[in-house]
Amino acid sequence: MLPYGEKEDEIPLGIAARLMTVADASDIPDVLRYERHGLRAGSVVGIIVAPGVELEILPKIESLEQHGTQASDSIRSRLVHMLAVVLDMTVDGGDLAHMGTQDETLLEVVIRLFVRRLCEAVRRGLPRRYVEQADDLPALRGRLDAIRQFSVLAVSPQKLACRYDVLGCDTPLNQIMKAVVGRLLQLARATDNQKRLRELACIYADVSPVPVAALRWDAVTVDRTTARWTTLIELAHRLLHKPYQTTSNGATQGFSLLFDMNVLFEKYIAYWLRVALEGTGLHVVVQGGGDYALYTPPDNRGVFLTIPDILIKRDDKIVKIIDTKWKRLARQENDPRQGVKQADIYQMMAYGRIYDCPHLMLLYPHHARLGGNLVRNLHRIARRAGPDVLEIATVNLSDNNTGLLHRLRQLCDVA
Repeated sequence: MLPYGEKEDEIPLGIAARLMTVADASDIPDVLRYERHGLRAGSVVGIIVAPGVELEILPKIESLEQHGTQASDSIRSRLVHMLAVVLDMTVDGGDLAHMGTQDETLLEVVIRLFVRRLCEAVRRGLPRRYVEQADDLPALRGRLDAIRQFSVLAVSPQKLACRYDVLGCDTPLNQIMKAVVGRLLQLARATDNQKRLRELACIYADVSPVPVAALRWDAVTVDRTTARWTTLIELAHRLLHKPYQTTSNGATQGFSLLFDMNVLFEKYIAYWLRVALEGTGLHVVVQGGGDYALYTPPDNRGVFLTIPDILIKRDDKIVKIIDTKWKRLARQENDPRQGVKQADIYQMMAYGRIYDCPHLMLLYPHHARLGGNLVRNLHRIARRAGPDVLEIATVNLSDNNTGLLHRLRQLCDVA
């Protein structure tokens, strides 16, 4: 909760309104919502920048009130590691060394990760492709534009209307990256980020500047020559968020870089599951399935499509279905249901029936109030003797990579 009002520990109502305006322009719903005494964030993380204010939204599983404000550095570092894994970026201790200082924010770290990846890509050369040019030349180059030649140039026979292809770097992909560099130059405050961005601006000097609204995302093709740009394109799309409008001042610079925490947690777990199960004969399928819950005669048209978060398969057989939940699990002694929603149980039971899989799991992030031992509680479905089972389990995101991999192998019964 971010309190607003006129007290010393509250943000002014005007700043709260600016943050809400930028948040509402995001593609993610329910980023911020007004409550009686403050703004409350939904299941998102990231940064919102509005005139006069920059807001970081951190994962809310751990309580800052419980662990003190120093815990924010640890939570932010954990978030950066998750983003780096999901976005295929490289992160090291140096990126996080100054996050506890006033001049280093989550935004600066994300900018640094992007800039480093972009520098690595352009070091191998800007992507080029043949672009058609039209020009009036004294000698034929390429092919003759007959329509222009015998209309516009009918009175100038000394010139030929030529159309020809030139291998150049003024491509939609490079125009997008130039736009990102320009946007980040407006946002970056760290000296090293500004220096690298200015160097990148020089590299893109021969690329045409294109307004963000006019960038041709549909013309960007990723093939074997541009595969290294896939992650940069994805992040560029997030970084080039449109400015928002205010009724009093017209166009105002607003920026947000936001991630749905449910999606981020799912992708993070899926990444490490792939690593953990390598060489075991099991493989991971994310957002797979695609079977329907109901089929309607006479043509047996499917309705109610099902897409489980993660399928663990051996060859073509599904051996476990895992749904990740970015929610705070309760202690079992305090609540036999552990705060698990009934709808989630019904959904998992449906998955088991639809995909003929007797082993199901709801996977949650561990938090301090659950105690030191990770949760793995087994429940038999419908019958006391099984055989179908649903497990409620947790993973500790504070673990190092080795600990997380060991835990995921345990949960897949291959440890």
